Amino acid sequence: MKKFTGTGTALVTPFLKDGSIDESSLRNLIRWQIKSGVEFLVPCGSTGESATMNREERNRVIEITVDEAKGKIPVVAGTGTNSTQHSIELTKDAKAIGADAVLLVGPYYNKPTQEGFYRHFVEIVERAKIKAIIYNVPGRTACNFTAETTLRLAQHELIIGIKEASNILEQVMQIIKYRPKNFSVLSGEDSLTLPLITAGGDGVISVISNEVPRDFSEMVRFALKGNLKKAQELHYKLFELMRANFIESNPIPVKTALCMMKKIEDNFRLPLVKMGKDNKEKLRRVLRDLKLL
Repeated sequence: MKKFTGTGTALVTPFLKDGSIDESSLRNLIRWQIKSGVEFLVPCGSTGESATMNREERNRVIEITVDEAKGKIPVVAGTGTNSTQHSIELTKDAKAIGADAVLLVGPYYNKPTQEGFYRHFVEIVERAKIKAIIYNVPGRTACNFTAETTLRLAQHELIIGIKEASNILEQVMQIIKYRPKNFSVLSGEDSLTLPLITAGGDGVISVISNEVPRDFSEMVRFALKGNLKKAQELHYKLFELMRANFIESNPIPVKTALCMMKKIEDNFRLPLVKMGKDNKEKLRRVLRDLKLL
């Protein structure tokens, strides 16, 4: 498998009012993403509200994504949980469905040691026999795995990259400097994608590309080609939307924006709820400024 580069969209999961998966809207969203030029798709991450989906629902979302993307762009299915055994089961499911790789978030709540992180990820890939991108997001998991742990994991042939959302640029640069040649370093923060690429990173797994897949993936491609002037223009064009996407917990703002854009309905599963009135107006102004409404 070639190295993952460019933009991977961390897909939202559209729901109907009764809480079931809106399969039609999901298919339309995926087709729009592919047509708009993103390089790969990432269903069932935190942006996809995977924490509140059962095993059958996760598998159905992955199945739809694989069906729509097959032969066009790769699918990296989110299968990580805070249970190693449950993650193995979900990862085997994703492989059987036809995902090209999986995204494994660091175990949340458990707060493992660095050795625990290492053994968790290795156990999953060795039992499921599929390539994986590991995901460091201490803001959600309450525990950071270090550059040393990432570089140790990068020696494993099935661990092919990291989505880094620690916001510790020195840590990211340490990984970039010492990683194996074919190990991808992807930003987990849209607003830090440009600086990460200029430091030698390979791209992003993105929230904002749900809303502006063409512009954001173009920004990433310009940055990867060294055209920083055009990359900066697009970065700052989209900067306020990057910020607005996190004025409430992700994916509340991005799903609300997609609803305003007539792409999906703004339905959530508890404990997530619809966006507050004041923040909704702030988001609407940003979308209007970008001529997305």
